[in-house]
Amino acid sequence: MIIEKAKEVLQIEADSILKLTRNINVSFEDLVNAICGSTGRVIISGIGKSGLIGKKIVATLISTGTNSIFLHPVEALHGDLGMVSKEDVFIAISNSGETSELNQLLPVIKDIGCKLAGFTGNLGSTMAKICDILIDTGVEKEACPFNMAPTSSTTAQLAMGDALAVVLITKKKFKKSDFMKSHPGGVLGQRLSCRVGEIMFESSTAPWVLTGSSMGIALEQMDRFKLGAVIVLDKEKRLKGIITDGDVRHCMANHQTNFKNLTVDRVMSSNPHALNPQSFLYEALNLMEKYQITVLPIIDKDGRIDGLLHLHDILGKGSFQFNGGGNENV
Repeated sequence: MIIEKAKEVLQIEADSILKLTRNINVSFEDLVNAICGSTGRVIISGIGKSGLIGKKIVATLISTGTNSIFLHPVEALHGDLGMVSKEDVFIAISNSGETSELNQLLPVIKDIGCKLAGFTGNLGSTMAKICDILIDTGVEKEACPFNMAPTSSTTAQLAMGDALAVVLITKKKFKKSDFMKSHPGGVLGQRLSCRVGEIMFESSTAPWVLTGSSMGIALEQMDRFKLGAVIVLDKEKRLKGIITDGDVRHCMANHQTNFKNLTVDRVMSSNPHALNPQSFLYEALNLMEKYQITVLPIIDKDGRIDGLLHLHDILGKGSFQFNGGGNENV
C-alpha cells in the first residue's frame, strides 16, 4: 500500500505539470519580454508554501543570469517596500489568489509603476484582477488525500518558475561560462576555471600532418587518434589549417574518385580558431559554442602548435550538442 500510494502521489503531480503546457500562452511571452526589457530586478513575493517556492525560483533566476530578490509581503508593508522601483518586474505567487497580506501589498506595488505579474490557480481571484500579467498555475487537485495540503499546486508553481528561468537563459543568450562565474564552487565551475594546457592533447599526442600531404595520410592520422580532426602544419610547425570529419564528408561528396590523392591544402579550413595554453577552459567553451566547433588547435605566441583541445575533454566524455543543434567542426 505504501509503494502504491507514493506512486499515486507522483503520478498526480506529474499530470499536473503536464497539464500546465495548456496554460503557456501570450501572457507567458509578455512576462519574458517584460523581464528582458526591464532595467530593474525581478521581485518575487508570496507567503507560506508559495513563499518557499518563490525563494527557490529567485535562487534559480539568480544562478542563471536574472537579477532577482524575494520580498516577504509582511516585511514589505513594514519598511522593505523601499527596495521596489518602477523599473522592476514584480511576480506575486498565490494559488488561491486570495492571500490577504499579498493582496494588501499589490495595489501599492502597482502605484509604484512596475510591471505586476501573478502565478495563480484562480484567474477570477482578487489578485488576478490586480495583476497586469497572469500565469495560470492551476491544478485539478492536490496530491493530499484531503485535497488541502499544497502539493500539486506548489509543484506546478515551481515548474512554471523553472520554465521561466530556462526560457530567460535562451532569450538572454546566457552562456555556460556565465554559469561558471556564478558557480565557482561547483564541479562545472571548477573545471571551467582550469587552463587549457592542463587538459589538452599535447602536440606529441595530437594528430597533425604537413602541408602538401595527401588526404590518405590525413585520414590515417584521423583514424589513429579518433578526435574527429587533424591539424595541418608547415615545416616550422606553425598552424596553417584544420581538417575535420565534416570537411572530409563535404569533400568526398565532390571528389569521390580521387579523394585520397588530394592534398590537405585543398580540403583544410585555413586560419582556424585557436587559443593558447594559458587560456581558461570557459574561454574555449565560449569559442566552441559561438562557432559550433568541437576541436580547437592550441598554439604558442609564435603560432606553433602546442596541442589540441576537444569539447568532450572540457565537459567530460559523452555526447554533447550545442543549443543550435549541430556539432560540426568548422
